[in-house]
Amino acid sequence: MNDRSNSRSTSRSTERRLPSYFDLIDEENRRRGGGGGANKGSRAAGRQPTIVKYAGAASAFSRATGNNAVVVKVLSYGAGARSAKSILAYQSKEEKARDQDGQEVTDIDAAVRSWEREFGNRKGSVDVLRLTYELAVKDREKVRDVLRSLADDGFYREGDTDRTYAFSVSDGVKGQTRLQFALVVAHEKSDRSDRSQVNRIAANIDNVQVIDHRLDMAMRSAGIAPISRYPADFSSGPRGFTAALHAMRRNDAEVTVSTKTEMVERPGKSGRYERGKDRRELTATDHRELTKHGQLVGSLLQTRQPRDFMHLLLSGPANVDRDSFVLAGRDFLREQFAGHRYAYAVHNRTDMQKHPHLHVIVALRNAGGRTLNPNIRDFTEWRVRFAKKARDRGMPIDRQKRIERAAPPPVKRWEWEMFQRMGATAPAGVVDKVVSKIWDRPTEPRRLEAKRRVDQTRHSIGRIIEMLDGLGRNRSAPSTVRELSQDLAVGLRREHQRLETAIHQGRDPAKEKGQDNMLRSTPISAAQAKAAKQTLATTALNVAAKISDPSDRLIFEQATKIIGKVVGLQLDSRVVKNHDRSAPRQSGTLNTKSSGGRDHVSELGNVNKSSSDRSADASRIARSNAMDQDHDRSPHNDRNKAKSVKLRPPRDRGNERSR
Repeated sequence: MNDRSNSRSTSRSTERRLPSYFDLIDEENRRRGGGGGANKGSRAAGRQPTIVKYAGAASAFSRATGNNAVVVKVLSYGAGARSAKSILAYQSKEEKARDQDGQEVTDIDAAVRSWEREFGNRKGSVDVLRLTYELAVKDREKVRDVLRSLADDGFYREGDTDRTYAFSVSDGVKGQTRLQFALVVAHEKSDRSDRSQVNRIAANIDNVQVIDHRLDMAMRSAGIAPISRYPADFSSGPRGFTAALHAMRRNDAEVTVSTKTEMVERPGKSGRYERGKDRRELTATDHRELTKHGQLVGSLLQTRQPRDFMHLLLSGPANVDRDSFVLAGRDFLREQFAGHRYAYAVHNRTDMQKHPHLHVIVALRNAGGRTLNPNIRDFTEWRVRFAKKARDRGMPIDRQKRIERAAPPPVKRWEWEMFQRMGATAPAGVVDKVVSKIWDRPTEPRRLEAKRRVDQTRHSIGRIIEMLDGLGRNRSAPSTVRELSQDLAVGLRREHQRLETAIHQGRDPAKEKGQDNMLRSTPISAAQAKAAKQTLATTALNVAAKISDPSDRLIFEQATKIIGKVVGLQLDSRVVKNHDRSAPRQSGTLNTKSSGGRDHVSELGNVNKSSSDRSADASRIARSNAMDQDHDRSPHNDRNKAKSVKLRPPRDRGNERSR
């Protein structure tokens, strides 16, 4: 044991080494008195039972020491054969990739051609308008002046002066001059954080005619009359704009790009792309220079490009069985992406000091034409399924998110490059994150805001329970609302306590199955239901008016809306709408009583305690006669039976009225 600890400390001084699952299991066995395998071969021989027995302990120790749990995330989305070829080539840098049929991808070009057939019937957003004219006069300077004045006025409408455009003047047909003009009709962002679409021009025939008319009038006023024009063309995205610039370079013509996009240099930091106030003109004939200008304009181009595939990453802890990890990934991909074309390859199969991971390229459209659009819930579900496949093969892999485990903070690529370039002069937050990652120091997640929201929700639930308890004890409230408030308070308190217990025990409360809480089903009248709803709504408004904090009041109001819907559904289900005439007839006086014994007539406010209410007697007798008639019409009754005697209302007498 001493030799092992000495060797471990020696290796720690030379290189960073994360403890493996099996090291953690042995340490746990020694701590509990179970001993550990002193012999390397004996430990290897007994690995599989140890993993199954101490899977939970090993995964908990691994998370505590900072090892990554299972990671399922999308690295990027791509479109087109060129991007697919780049990912397939990157996949195969260590081992050959395998496709959805389990076959090795030996010829990348052939695989790209088969993938390209899956990318048909898709179109990107229309971002660049291209117009071509044949002119009678070859005067480049005059054309440039016309376009400058029109840009200051607006190509589409008055005041639209921020758009990027490009043009070239070259030799045309039959001694004429060809003018090629490209205008960005997409929204150009003020900076990279801008997500608006307010300045986009819809690519329809009417807008194209407006732009063409304004350009034609400007050239005619300057004495440059277009002889003919070619059909309008469109391009998509930054690549489409760059392709338009390359097409303008016909016969080595000069291409001029006029834009307000610029990159602002910042000392000690990377450059920032912004839309400036002054317009700049960039003229070039070289292919590389035009590509550079196109990338500059494309950095702030708001475009909507199609997604053909996604680059998925499946990663697991270090020092696990690589072959089992790859097989678990294969099983997960077969089950999750059945019907989709995909290819995967493993990295770090032999390097036991690094985390093994699978790079997967998945076509978003399956054979049936349906397209994947994954979100955060899908990633969580994929993580759970992948972890299950790994555990089925004996690997104690966890499905927890990064925020749920103690681990070094994630370091992005630009943060790492900034630290390498600036060192200790980098921002303090970047330095702390990189140093914690290098030295493998777990940091506590910043969850103060989450704790504050949980406390707010707990307080709001307490207010609702207190409001329901108050209604249940209020003797002046209708009996229906008192009974329902008592039932809801008991059920809500039980559910809240059950979820709190699940959280303390480490279970996911979102997956806890709800329990049945009894609510009374005694029939009530529509008037009783209406009185109960009004009483509960009035009480909720009074309680909300006493809450001073706006955020607490908003949470309480949202919760009371849900409670109100539950109350409405419960009361509506108890309202007796249609009496069953075949059921035994009950006394009318008993039907006026609620389950609590309170007369619903008094709840209506129309109290009539007279013992000689002739209208009530008449209605009761009429109802009895109607039930008897229906009983006689029943097919089960004998037609030859004598008719039943009908009850008739008493005659009105003067002496009875005087009583």
